[in-house]
Parts: sequence; structure tokens; C-alpha cells
Amino acid sequence: MDLTLTAILLGIVEGLTEFLPVSSTGHLILATRLFGYDAAQWSTFNIVIQLGAILAVIVQFWRTFWAVGTGLLKFEPVSLRFVRNVLLAFIPSAVLGLALKDYIDILLGSPNVVGWALIIGGIAILVIERIAKPGPLTGVAELPARQCVGVGLAQCLAMVPGVSRSGATIMGALAMGVERRTAAEFSFFLAVPTMMGATTLELWGARDALMAGSGPVGWGEIAIGFVVSFIVALVVIKAFMAFVSRSGFSPFAWYRIVAGTLALVLLAQG
Repeated sequence: MDLTLTAILLGIVEGLTEFLPVSSTGHLILATRLFGYDAAQWSTFNIVIQLGAILAVIVQFWRTFWAVGTGLLKFEPVSLRFVRNVLLAFIPSAVLGLALKDYIDILLGSPNVVGWALIIGGIAILVIERIAKPGPLTGVAELPARQCVGVGLAQCLAMVPGVSRSGATIMGALAMGVERRTAAEFSFFLAVPTMMGATTLELWGARDALMAGSGPVGWGEIAIGFVVSFIVALVVIKAFMAFVSRSGFSPFAWYRIVAGTLALVLLAQG
């Protein structure tokens, strides 16, 4: 398949799935396997284009980021608590991500792990949706430190491809009594340092090949995937917030179970 078309398709997959609790990394891994892409050649691409989706978060919530940034300059308590809470949730995955990077890279090459993780994660969402007792609507800055650390620990589960970073953080927050909309927004804000860190680490590891242009997938394809994922994610964020406020997360759970089962069947036949 043409490299440009492949970059566009993978950019669409990333933008559609990054902030839904269905695992963008898992879908990209399955796409590379089921449609005959070379996973090794596209691994750096798959990580870096996530920055396009992260940029969509910054654009969508620019007022919040602006208020926090200006508040920090004035040492406003709300802004300081906002940054503290995001950092508390970010630290666990940052530490474990660096410590387990080699093992994570091995898992990223296993589409069967993705299939099983999609199914198990879907079941977990159904269970949490049934038993969770969300509290009142609050802002991210108002969350207590223990809940933020708990969300950060839940995010570590997403190091297993197919678990879903957004799914793990949102479900972790719901399980600790955070209201749905706040849980989703916290997941979006937490994605910014998490994915920027992961992308920086990936770019540093692949710097020689990218600078030399020795691989078949270069900066041109990465730029295309970045732009496509940004545009698609911008639309998805707005729709997702409205959808979960009305319908919750159960539809995504059933999608995960069906998609994971279908992926395992197709992988077994291949």
C-alpha cells in the first residue's frame, strides 16, 4: 500500500481511538498486523502521531491551559493544585515506563496480547460501570491527592497494549468515586505530559534512523499522520464528552469485547 495512504489511515485510527477507552495503541498494532504493514517500520510513527491527538486536547481546552498558565505566574492556589494533581498522576507511569521500556517494546509486537486485553478491559468497564458510585461534579484542581495517585497507578496498566490509557485512567477515577465528566477531563489533561514523554523517549531512541532517513517511513509520513490525527481527535473529543454524559461507557465496553474477539479469530486464521 502507498506510504501516504497508510499514514492517512493510521492517522485516522489514532485520532478516533486515542481518547476513547478502546486503546489507540492496540488498534494501531492490530492495523499493522491485519492489513499487512510492517510493525517495526511503523512503530516510531505510531508513537509520534499521538502528539497530533495531544495537540487537539490543548486546542479544545485552551482556556483551561491558559488560565492555569497565567495562574501559575500569580501563584494562584487553584492553578497550583491543578498542576500538582496532574503531576501526581503522571509520575507513576513515568517511573515504570522508563524502568520497563524494553519489556513494553516486546509487548507492543504482540497483537494477540491486544486482543485479550481488549476483551478483559471491556469486561472490567462493565463491572466498574455497574458498581461505581460517582461523586459530585468537580474540577480537576479539587480532586484529593490520593485519587490523583490512584489514577496514576491505574494508568500504568495501559503499558500493556490493548488496555487503553484513557480507559484505565477514566475507569480508575470512576472506581474511586470521581464523576464521569471530571474523570474524562482528567484523563485528557493527563495525556499531555504522558504522551509527550513517551514521544520524546521514542524519538530519542530512533533519532539516528530518522535523521539519516534510512527507514521507509520518514518525516513526511509522520507529518501527515500528525495532522490527520489532530483533526480527527479534535472532532472526537467534543463528541465523546457529550456521549458519555448521556450514555456512559458501557457501549465502549461491548465494542472492546467484540473487537477483541474478532481480532483473535482473524489472527488465529492468519
